[in-house]
Amino acid sequence: MAATAQPNRVQQQQQVVKGRDHAKFLRMSDDTTMMKQIQATHTPDGREVEVKPIVQVIEDILNHATPAIDGTLYGNPSHLEALEDRSSQDGLRGILEELAYTIQKISCELSCKCSGGGDAHATTMAVFNMLSHYSWDAKVALSLAAFAANYGEFWLVIQLYATNPLAKSVALLKQLPDIIEHGNSLKSRFDAVTKLINVMLDVTKSIIEFKELPSLYISPDMPPMSSAMAHIPTAAYWTIRGIVACASQIISLIGMSNEYTSWTTESWELSTLAHKVSSIHEHLIQQLILCHQHIEEKKQFETYNNLVRIFEMPHLDNQKVLKTLIYAKEDIQPLLQGNTKVNIEILRRKTVLLLISDLDLLHEEIVILHKFYREQIKSDVEYEVVWLPVVDRSKPLNEENQNKFHELQKEMPWYTLLHPSLLEPAVVRYIKEVWHFTKKAILVVLDLQGKVVCRNALHMMWIWGNTAYPFTNLKEESLWKEETWRLKLLVDDIDATIFAWANQGKYICIYGGVNSDWILNFNTAAREVAKAAGIQLEMVYVGKSNAKEQVRKTITFISSRSLGYCWTDPTNIWFFWTRMESMLYSKTQHGKTIENDSIFAGVLTMLSFDGSDQGWSVICHGPTEMAKAKGDMILKCFTEYSDWSDNVQQNGFIPALNEHLQKLHTPEHCNRLILPGINGDIPEKVVCAECGRPMEKYFMYRCCTD
Repeated sequence: MAATAQPNRVQQQQQVVKGRDHAKFLRMSDDTTMMKQIQATHTPDGREVEVKPIVQVIEDILNHATPAIDGTLYGNPSHLEALEDRSSQDGLRGILEELAYTIQKISCELSCKCSGGGDAHATTMAVFNMLSHYSWDAKVALSLAAFAANYGEFWLVIQLYATNPLAKSVALLKQLPDIIEHGNSLKSRFDAVTKLINVMLDVTKSIIEFKELPSLYISPDMPPMSSAMAHIPTAAYWTIRGIVACASQIISLIGMSNEYTSWTTESWELSTLAHKVSSIHEHLIQQLILCHQHIEEKKQFETYNNLVRIFEMPHLDNQKVLKTLIYAKEDIQPLLQGNTKVNIEILRRKTVLLLISDLDLLHEEIVILHKFYREQIKSDVEYEVVWLPVVDRSKPLNEENQNKFHELQKEMPWYTLLHPSLLEPAVVRYIKEVWHFTKKAILVVLDLQGKVVCRNALHMMWIWGNTAYPFTNLKEESLWKEETWRLKLLVDDIDATIFAWANQGKYICIYGGVNSDWILNFNTAAREVAKAAGIQLEMVYVGKSNAKEQVRKTITFISSRSLGYCWTDPTNIWFFWTRMESMLYSKTQHGKTIENDSIFAGVLTMLSFDGSDQGWSVICHGPTEMAKAKGDMILKCFTEYSDWSDNVQQNGFIPALNEHLQKLHTPEHCNRLILPGINGDIPEKVVCAECGRPMEKYFMYRCCTD
């Protein structure tokens, strides 16, 4: 083996020179002169190379080589059977037939120039010159293919050495048995080669990904892609430079005999190169992220404008509108009803109500809407409801929100979106900007042709239920023309007991608040007055909005003292006050004021009562008679019953009560009206329901867990 000792000493000397050369060119990574040299070799002639199938074959070679290293050199079992073989892809043979000669030329260049310890930069530039007419992605892919062919042959011989006579003979000629024997001492070197190969492959894929970006949405001469393209030549250089380094390492193993060093310098150089190429890859990834964000913004802008156009156009049915809005592809069934997935086709020729909300949709809203939905199925009214959940798309849906979504789905008997992610960002933008969705749920109505006939019919649904079908503005106007401020409008069908009492000629006293002392005193006084006046009076407690726990305690207090009738179901109390808010919204939309609309004045009074800190009451009799007052005023009026009892005998209880309340009225008052966030439609001007003067506006931010 003495004959090989001298070559080893020569090669060691060459490694010193190469180490200096390597350090020099790492420092030159951003050198303008070097980049000019690279750019000077780039004269593409427009030829297109389909490089992706080639890269897949390269991956196969490298993936098969890695188990060969582990199994042959280190004694670890290989798992070749688990790797996907993509060498038989359709069209791959034709691609490689055209490029085989070029790949072979590069392979020979690497073998020849790297065998004698030549200048790595010169070898790299020689490869660039050979590939001058190719695009940047083709340059790196073809160079990597040439290296992969040599690398694969190298490990194939080692892998088959023990079982194949031909492989054994070739290995002996190249003195590869020594590599097998000293595999453990070469581990750090092979690990460094493998690491560098992996990052070179990553960079190659990234360069290809830039090439595949859709030119319809992004062009190479515009940011952010222009910034990325400026770095592609650098990335290509250091990838091919790494290929040269890996080829040199593999070729230098041939004929090394049994004189092995620790290869510390070699491993360090490869690791340094790997770090350099890895940094380039990280930068390219960041640029790709920016490019994809730019593309997504362009796509969403296009989708939004398309959505605007579609809603402005006439259609024969609702399918185009619904598919653009809900889900345009045909790969999945985007709607769910119960456990059944369905297509949008099922909504054809139907009026569709789009229930749009976030994941904080109230249980009470679902319960009441469920009631109306169930009723319309049994009637001549025909519509379908589809829930579109709007979530924050800037972050993934966490487990908590996933569970909230599925729990809400289970409560709904109508159609729901299969998953919130199906709703495109452009659609969410349209919902917010055009339909003015913010936080509170809305109900958008589409007719049989997909035309929007009402941007939010939820207030109509709460006020009149299915009577408001088909939920158009004309229908809403006609319903208001039939209404007066009366007990029927106030309570509607929330409680049949109340109307049974009313039909029996009884007086109905609806009252609210959460002050237990006032409730006790008021109930006692009301019963005494009713007895003295000789009337049948039924007391109905309807609570207070947005105070569930306080109302629950108050109901317990009333029930324990048998003070009268209560709505024990929180949904009824919520619905009562939601209807009041809905009436305010509807009247505001139609430009009504307390000066020209008695219903609007009545609603404002009720909401003012609810916004106060004291109790209140409304006493009704028959279809039209009504008296209303704040808690202290009505209590004072009842305690002074003897002062107006004679008037009761002459004019009736309600007229006499109103007359005495008017006498007790003083100019001094302080009314507070708390309006819900009704999607940007809060009126600019609100007047006091008691005196008619404009009320001052304040902003209130509320967080209540009650």
